[in-house]
Amino acid sequence: MQKVRKAVIPAAGFGTRFLPATKALPKEMLPIVDTPTLQYVVEEAVASGVTEILIILGKNKKCIEDHFDIAVELEQILERQGKKDYLKMIRDIADMAHIHYVRQKEMNGSGKAVLEAEAFIAGEPFAVMFGDDIVYNPQKPCLAQLIGAFENTGKCILGCQEVPEKETFKYGIVKPGAVKGRYSEVKQIVEKPAPGTAPSRLASIGRYVFTADIFDLIKQSKPSKGGEVYLTDAIEMMAASTGVYAYNFEGRRYDVGDKQGFLEATIEYALRDEVLKDGLADYLKKLVPTLD
Repeated sequence: MQKVRKAVIPAAGFGTRFLPATKALPKEMLPIVDTPTLQYVVEEAVASGVTEILIILGKNKKCIEDHFDIAVELEQILERQGKKDYLKMIRDIADMAHIHYVRQKEMNGSGKAVLEAEAFIAGEPFAVMFGDDIVYNPQKPCLAQLIGAFENTGKCILGCQEVPEKETFKYGIVKPGAVKGRYSEVKQIVEKPAPGTAPSRLASIGRYVFTADIFDLIKQSKPSKGGEVYLTDAIEMMAASTGVYAYNFEGRRYDVGDKQGFLEATIEYALRDEVLKDGLADYLKKLVPTLD
């Protein structure tokens, strides 16, 4: 079995839930403390053994390319000023992985976004990582867990976690077949089920490991009434043919595509920062008693 060494990160969306900030700044570049959300996703991929990354861009996202590129003038200034820690930090960003880019000309669904990666993948197994979720697990990154599940089963893997019943309407929810430990056979994925109708609480959260067969299935998927082609449809076709597993991964997940989740991530990452944690903790202790 080929190793998973490539990842695809779709980053072409408009980020309307964060307007007006995302009018000029891509949502993927909104910082959690001092690090863009997209960088956390790239770091997870690299920590999981990925060496080649393709980022699917939309219009007005050139700053993403700039962020992961060498910044010669900035490096020269930092070197002259003797700011060695900052210099190492920005050089490490540029050296993390081989990062490639392609532009998605039309925003026509998650399936079409992933299809842009077909030539880059060249028949290999690969990961797909959407940037609306950040997962904190210092022992074993989320994607590394999914790659392990793929290597154990030889089947495509959906990264999942259980969500409260009252929140199932926000997600694609897995209708499971046989369940063994953290693995569940995928029978169906119900997109944003109405309250009280979800087939389980197991939500797909935007981390996948696929074989290249997924591309042919995306091409066979019928567009929705709005003309979008969804990745979910191709996954269901694969589940009905060769089989797909949901893997209930371990880690603290933040939905950073949602303002509440974004704020929770910002606070908790700051509390893990050696420089910030004491001052922030003192502030929160004083603030909490004043809240109703």
